[in-house]
Amino acid sequence: MLKIDNVSLRYRNNDGTHLDAIQGISLDIEEGERISIVGASGCGKSSLLYLISGLIAPSSGAVMYNNRPMTSPHADIALILQDYGLFPWKTVYKNAALGLKLRGADRAAIRGKVMPILEEMGLADKVNAYPGQLSGGQKQRVAIARALALNPKVLLMDEPFAALDFITQENMEKTALHLCKQRSLTLVMVTHNIEEAVFMGQRIAVFSVPGKITALIDNHRGGEEDYRDSPLFFQQCGLVRAMMGGGGFA
Repeated sequence: MLKIDNVSLRYRNNDGTHLDAIQGISLDIEEGERISIVGASGCGKSSLLYLISGLIAPSSGAVMYNNRPMTSPHADIALILQDYGLFPWKTVYKNAALGLKLRGADRAAIRGKVMPILEEMGLADKVNAYPGQLSGGQKQRVAIARALALNPKVLLMDEPFAALDFITQENMEKTALHLCKQRSLTLVMVTHNIEEAVFMGQRIAVFSVPGKITALIDNHRGGEEDYRDSPLFFQQCGLVRAMMGGGGFA
């Protein structure tokens, strides 16, 4: 479904020097698969996600979606950011409806798609509230609702639960997994949290040096309800931690 073929990304600094943010990464992602991308801050995880989203173009190589090169954002692919991307002056309903409105959907069609999703996300009583009146978990649910209203096939998440407390984070992870399974979504999630990466991903792509995926770990139990309590979970977390520790950067 998604193919990253020998992709590199080079940024030009103001002083004329260059930063190689991504260096020759190749990765195939199957339809319905869940992949976690884990690594320390500044290693290139988010840059890779933006390449997959079509928001930025690679300096070399190609990103393919269904065998076609990605040259711009695709209607099938939704991106959810860490800071939620909500407009503080818009209500929950209007924030969730924004993507559909930008696509030119009429009012009745928007309401028909947005309200059931807000109800599913437990936000039916918050439709007229503003982001400043919501908890962190509720804001994240609004961001997810806005993405789901567009009926995507691929969900990209960039450190989506990093700002949440531990219990809310676990609940949101379970919510995201439920939605992916229910809608057969392909999930690519960037995180620096090793436990989250292991719990969420069926495969785990590890950045242990800047700009490069140095390991791709099979994690077939990723997403199972009781996985966190299993010996294999702790074994996989230890394996990822050891691989990340080999990079020598902070």
